[in-house]
Amino acid sequence: MDPSIMLFLAQDGITNGAIYTILALALVMVFAVTRIIFIPQGEFLAWGALSMATVEAGHVPGTLWVLLLAGGLVFVLDLWSQRQRRDHRALLRSAGWNVAYPLVLAGLLSLLPLAALPQAVQALLVMLVVVPLGPMLYRLAFQPLAEASVLVLLIVAVSIHFLLVGVGLLIFGPEGSRTQPFSEAQLELGSLLVGGHTLVVMAASLLLIGGLYLFFGRSLYGKALRATAVNRNGARLMGISPALAGRLTFLLAALIGVMAGLMFAPLSTVYYDSGFLVGLKGFVAAIIGGLGSYPLAAGGALLVGLLESFSSFWASAFKDVLVFTLILPVLMARSILSHGVEDDE
Repeated sequence: MDPSIMLFLAQDGITNGAIYTILALALVMVFAVTRIIFIPQGEFLAWGALSMATVEAGHVPGTLWVLLLAGGLVFVLDLWSQRQRRDHRALLRSAGWNVAYPLVLAGLLSLLPLAALPQAVQALLVMLVVVPLGPMLYRLAFQPLAEASVLVLLIVAVSIHFLLVGVGLLIFGPEGSRTQPFSEAQLELGSLLVGGHTLVVMAASLLLIGGLYLFFGRSLYGKALRATAVNRNGARLMGISPALAGRLTFLLAALIGVMAGLMFAPLSTVYYDSGFLVGLKGFVAAIIGGLGSYPLAAGGALLVGLLESFSSFWASAFKDVLVFTLILPVLMARSILSHGVEDDE
């Protein structure tokens, strides 16, 4: 392997590692706040990428109809839960976000010349369609079971994953899609040619990580999520709604997933079920961080990206096997170094 090939593989590994990093951060965040191992995180990546490909082709994405259906179900559920208290203000908010917003967005998408829009506007429309599905998913599937055990929440997450994969096949079909890169520029660094989209991926990942840092460190809602992650019961006693924390966390997770999909789609062909494999690599990085450490998860994501890139050169048929095998020594080391706790303790 000559140095030019090594640099190319390192660039590819760092680019993929940047995408795995934000996915890992989302998984750690969701688990810390809600105790949910969010298996469907990859579906937001796939739906974001495929919705972008649909918009670039000039068609209304099928995820819009999922948004309309999910919003209607959430409103009916809120209406049922408020049948005794009759909190009209809460019902008006629910109707606005879950019924009026999807309908207005549907009318807007039907009127706009989607294929002729600038790429940034297309990406914004995709986020407006797919990201709200995150809190809706939490309200429908996880909020009624918020106090259940981690195992029950994991079973529900796996079930939702299979449901979303089936819905993805229904609305997108079995064919894969690839979107246009956000930049066609080329930057020469010695013998290394760096693509413009690679720089966009790196910049977007750094901006997203910096934005999350400021959100959790400076904003009131971010501090509320941190308090919920530290002590759910204590946060509840301080007036922080666990339901609001869960919906906000899923909103951020969906935003991260869609942004990852928009950045990943120009790099590789995305199918309706591609999100699971990509999300699973982010999960490996999150496991390296112990599902609790953001810096370790980010470092694990870069390690996963580099291992995948270099193993694709030496043994391309086994690159995924090598990546997922990485989790075994990590789990063994954590098992040896951790202190056992008796069940009654």
